[in-house]
Amino acid sequence: MTQSPRPSDTAMPEPPSEALVRDLESIVDAERVLTSGPDRLAYNTDCSPRGIILARGRRLAPHQPAAIVQPTGEGELAELVRWARDTGVPLVPYGAGSGVCRGALADDESVIVDLKQLDRLLDVDASDRLARIETGIVGMLMEQELQRRGLTMGHFPSSLYCSSLGGYLAARSAGQCSSQYGKIEDMVASMRVVTGAGEVIETAPDPIADEPTRDVPEEGPHLNQIFVGSEGTLGFITEATMHLDPQPDHLEYRGFQFAELSAGLDATREIMQSGLRPTVLRLYDPFDTLVKGSSEGESQTPEGLERLRDFAARQLPEGMREGVEGQVTRVKQAIMRQLVGQPLAVNAAVDSISSSCLMILGFEGTSSTIEQKAEYAFDQLRRRGVDLGAHPGRHWRQNRFAASYKQSPLFETGAFVDTMEVSTTWQNVESLYRSVRRALQPHVLVLAHFSHVYSEGSSIYFTLVGFAPDHDATLELYETMWERGLDAVERAGGSITHHHGVGELKRDWIEADHTGGRRQFEALKSAFDPDGVMNPGKVYGEAP
Repeated sequence: MTQSPRPSDTAMPEPPSEALVRDLESIVDAERVLTSGPDRLAYNTDCSPRGIILARGRRLAPHQPAAIVQPTGEGELAELVRWARDTGVPLVPYGAGSGVCRGALADDESVIVDLKQLDRLLDVDASDRLARIETGIVGMLMEQELQRRGLTMGHFPSSLYCSSLGGYLAARSAGQCSSQYGKIEDMVASMRVVTGAGEVIETAPDPIADEPTRDVPEEGPHLNQIFVGSEGTLGFITEATMHLDPQPDHLEYRGFQFAELSAGLDATREIMQSGLRPTVLRLYDPFDTLVKGSSEGESQTPEGLERLRDFAARQLPEGMREGVEGQVTRVKQAIMRQLVGQPLAVNAAVDSISSSCLMILGFEGTSSTIEQKAEYAFDQLRRRGVDLGAHPGRHWRQNRFAASYKQSPLFETGAFVDTMEVSTTWQNVESLYRSVRRALQPHVLVLAHFSHVYSEGSSIYFTLVGFAPDHDATLELYETMWERGLDAVERAGGSITHHHGVGELKRDWIEADHTGGRRQFEALKSAFDPDGVMNPGKVYGEAP
C-alpha cells in the first residue's frame, strides 16, 4: 500500500481567482462566499489526528480549499453543481467537520460546500414517529428538540455535540445505542439529494413530506442504501425523514467483570443471539479495562490519561519514575512521553499483569418490562462473570461523551491518539483482534473495546496511542501505524471500516474489502455524478 504524500510546502496557497469568486457570488450571497486566509485555514481539515500532527508542524497549507460557500437550500446547491460541471471545479460537501477519515478535505482547486445553513427540524409526526430534518443540524441540538417532544432518534455517537445528521448519513454512522436502535441506515425512511448531475431526487416516498420531486424506481437497489454511506461522492444529502422512538424512562445499567477476553466475547455473543437487544453492550479488553477503571468501579481510581500516567509510574523501570512527586505538569508530560514512546514494553506489561475485562450492559425503554429483560440478561452474565453492580454502568452513562474531549492533554505531550473501527463475524472476531494487536504493538499502545454488536458479529474499536521525538517522525509513525493496522485487518479477513467511513484514509484498502466494488462505484458515479465533480478522491482513489 502507498502512504499519503508528506506535505513539505509551508507557503500559503494562492488566493482564489476573481472569476471564481464572481461566479460563486452570482449563486449565493457574497457574505456566504468565504475566501479569507483564516476561513480557508479553518476549513482545511477535519478531526483526523493527522491534521493535528500537521498543525503542530505548521504544515496545513497544502489542504486549503480555493473557497468556501454556504448555500441555504436545494436551489443554490443545484446551481452550484451546474456551475461545477461547466467549469470542472470539484465540490466537497462539509458538515460539522468532525470526521476522522479525511473525507471532507479539499485542495486549492476545490470549493468546500458548507451545509450547516440547512439546520431546521421541518416536521415531526409523533403519531407515526417520523421527523423531516435538514441534514446540517448538529446531532445534540436535533436530539434535544426531539426529546422536548418526548421522542428520540436513538442515535448517540461520541461526537454528538460536534457532528451533523448529514455526516451520520454520509458515513453510515453508528451510535452508542446501536444494538437496540440500529445504525443510521436503519433509522432513515427517505432522503432528498441534490445529485452530482444537478437533479433533486427523493430516495423513497416520504409519508410526511409534500409531493416528491421524482418517483423512486419500482425495481433495482433501494436508493437509501446507495446514498447512505456515499461520503458526498454522489451528491448532497439535504433532508432526511427519520424514524423515531419514545424517549425512554426506564433505565437499567450494570457492570460485569470477566476473567479473560474469550469469556467476555462468548457472553456478548450469547446475549445478542438470545434476541434481547440491549441498548448498550460494551466489552473492554484488558488494556482498555485498566484505563477505564478497575472492578471496584471507576470512581475509585483516576481515568484516562491519569490512569495511564499512574500505570507508568508503577510499572516502568525506576529511572522512569524519578521526580514524580515534583513539578507535576512537567513530570506528567515526561512520563507520558516515556510511556507512549515504549509501546512494545508497555503492551507486553499490560498483557502480563492483567487479563480481566470489563463489560457495560444497559437496557432502556418505556415500560417495566425493561427490568425483566435486564434481570434475565444479568442472570445469564452471572454464569460467566462477576456482577459489579449498578455503579460501573451508571458511571459510563453519565460520562459517555467525555472520552473524546479528554484527548487534548495527550496531544499536549507531543503524542497522538487515534481510533480504528473494524468489524467481522463472531467466528473471526478474536482472531482479528489479536492480529491487529500483534501488528501494532511494536509501534503504538493498543487498546480496544467491542461495541456495536450483532447476532452475527461485532465491531472492534481500537484506540491507538503513539509518540515520536519530532514532527517528521510522528507523521511517519502515524502513517506506518495505519498501514500496518489495515494490512493486518485485510489479512485477517475483517472489514476495514464499520461506522467512520473511508475517505482518503482507507481508500487504498477498499478494493480488498469489496470485491468488484470499484466497478459498481464507477457505475454509480456515471449515473449520479457524470462529470466527477463530487468529492473526488474519496472512498476510491484513481484506478491502479
